Amino acid sequence: MGLKQKLHTLKEKYKGKKMAPAFNAIHTFLYLPNETTHSGSHVRAADDLKRTMNTVIMALVPCLIFGIFNAGYQHHLGAGDIQAVSAGFFSPEFWSWDNFATGAWKVLPIVLISYGVGLGIEFLFAVIKGHEVEEGYLVTGMLVPLIVPIDIPLWMLTVAVIFGVVIGKEVFGGTGMNILNPALTIRAFLFFAYPTWMSGDKVWVHGAVETTGQADAISGETILGSLAQGNPAGFDVMDMFYGFIPGSIGETSTLLILLGGLFLIFTKIGSWRIMLSSVIGALSMGLIFNGVADAGWISESSKFFSLMNTEFWQHLLIGGMAFGIVYMATDPVTASQTNKGKWIYGFLIGFISILIRVFNPAYPEGVMLAILLMNVFAPTIDHYVLQGNIKRRMKRLKVKTA
Repeated sequence: MGLKQKLHTLKEKYKGKKMAPAFNAIHTFLYLPNETTHSGSHVRAADDLKRTMNTVIMALVPCLIFGIFNAGYQHHLGAGDIQAVSAGFFSPEFWSWDNFATGAWKVLPIVLISYGVGLGIEFLFAVIKGHEVEEGYLVTGMLVPLIVPIDIPLWMLTVAVIFGVVIGKEVFGGTGMNILNPALTIRAFLFFAYPTWMSGDKVWVHGAVETTGQADAISGETILGSLAQGNPAGFDVMDMFYGFIPGSIGETSTLLILLGGLFLIFTKIGSWRIMLSSVIGALSMGLIFNGVADAGWISESSKFFSLMNTEFWQHLLIGGMAFGIVYMATDPVTASQTNKGKWIYGFLIGFISILIRVFNPAYPEGVMLAILLMNVFAPTIDHYVLQGNIKRRMKRLKVKTA
């Protein structure tokens, strides 16, 4: 008896019982559902939630693979084992087995914890509530490892995932009902509950925490952290674009994030309106700050000057801005649903992200808070967009009937 037949037998055996959702989830994850709709009106399409989630994961896999190599590269670079890459994106110093092995040793356990704990809670709630296991966490489980520091303790990640899935998602009714992005909810919990493990210059490079206090301690300050301290970035623009910089595991390579965004737009899963308007919002705020710095309205000794004086377009290359715009802001559940609302929603995310980044030196990365804030206001934006449409149509109706 093959695996498919065995799973089908177990599915039939436990049909109508408590454990039915668990067996149904395993069966439908591996194989196409063998149930079809026979009555009533319904949409006939080749895509479903599982295929949609898998497409997003495909767009994230390059960032994960790059993050594994970069984790090893930053460790060996900080330890003095290798020299900085010199041959661009395809540099053999970067794409080496040593870098991959070191990075995989740290990154893969984070991925396993993210999926194991998160899906375990999904299965538990499905069994308790008696509904089907939802595929929404397939993407969240991949996003979480990409937005945390490399040396995050696994027990902290476990606690955060439990909080994010239960409080940020299940209490609202599960996939499609949550008002906040679950992955960002998890990261926000980590930041506010364990701030020393989410900021500083010892959390972004593997081994830095263990060597703290020694003369040869590894330091891996992010560009944003350095600028917030009033220091120069210290990285070449192409290094920023390619991603050869310290940072969260999957957020550093703007090149791969850009390609992933184009893929999501091509597959009609990611909203190009939100992505483009977020970029416009970020560039607008960056230009305003550049104007303030150039006009001399703020002293060069001010703690805000370095980030204000940063070239407006460079804000898209550093921190988690690009990653947040492509993979977080476009979440179809928590984002605005109307076309006009998407423009407003995205613009405010970009605008507020740079505002927080400049005016909060203690936490120079603002995209997480900006997206969570706009998640809350997305329904309000859509409400007023719809009300505006209704009023315009009512005016046209009065004109026609007059």
